[in-house]
Amino acid sequence: MDVELRHLRTLAAIAEEGTVTAAAARLHMTQPAVSRTLAQLEARVGVRLVDRSSRHLDLTKAGETLLGHGRAILAHLDAALADTRAHDRPLRLGYTCAVLGRQTVPLLRSWRRSRPHVPLDVVRQDNPTAGLATGATDVAVLRTAPADPRIRTEALYTEDRVAALPDDHPLADRDRVRLAELTSGPPLPLALWPDTGTASVDLWPPERRPDRTVDVRNVDEWLNLIAMGGAFGVGAAGTAESHGHPGVRFVPVEDAPAATVHLARPVHPTHPRTEEFLAAVREVVSTHG
Repeated sequence: MDVELRHLRTLAAIAEEGTVTAAAARLHMTQPAVSRTLAQLEARVGVRLVDRSSRHLDLTKAGETLLGHGRAILAHLDAALADTRAHDRPLRLGYTCAVLGRQTVPLLRSWRRSRPHVPLDVVRQDNPTAGLATGATDVAVLRTAPADPRIRTEALYTEDRVAALPDDHPLADRDRVRLAELTSGPPLPLALWPDTGTASVDLWPPERRPDRTVDVRNVDEWLNLIAMGGAFGVGAAGTAESHGHPGVRFVPVEDAPAATVHLARPVHPTHPRTEEFLAAVREVVSTHG
């Protein structure tokens, strides 16, 4: 008898949740229905797939083997369905704090000229994958590469670091500053957005680190806090190029390590024009970089 997709989804849910109860809740099924589906699957493949000897359900070796193939089958199906739906929607480019800095406009204009019938939406998503992990975006530009096996990244180029200072800060009129100067002046905390920002106290040696830090949720909160004099920040040059603010001055930091700009996309693409867009990004970077 045939193995059906519902069997594979049930096996995956049991493996990931560890109990029939949790798997049933995830699948919006009853517990008896999950148990019956698992029993059907084991009958159809002819081997035991789940070890029921403990409260937490673990897969047998045969179950792990089938689950590996099953996940690949489900992923390919999801990608095929996404491709089918994507023909009628824009390609979505995600970002967190900036896209490509001063290269953003050349990218958007060249894409529109060369592919006027393939609309492009630029979407800010304030999370570590800029929407890739949730399916909200198809491609993303990131300045911190996520440790997510579902996402593939490549380094595009590096950007210098800049200090973001209140415009009345003693260092705001400087041509450039050093990291040590940022922590030896007025006692401002360092503004950080932990999920997506590129800065941390690790930029400084232990004896020179900021005394205090304050967390923000996105680049808007970061800029507003700095503008009102409540903190200073360190960011990548692309952030300065994309986010002018009347109360904030961006000053290059001469001794900070460069930040890497990454191009990211799902391992299984969610839009049929993904590879074309990746090539367009690489072309713009090589031409205008």
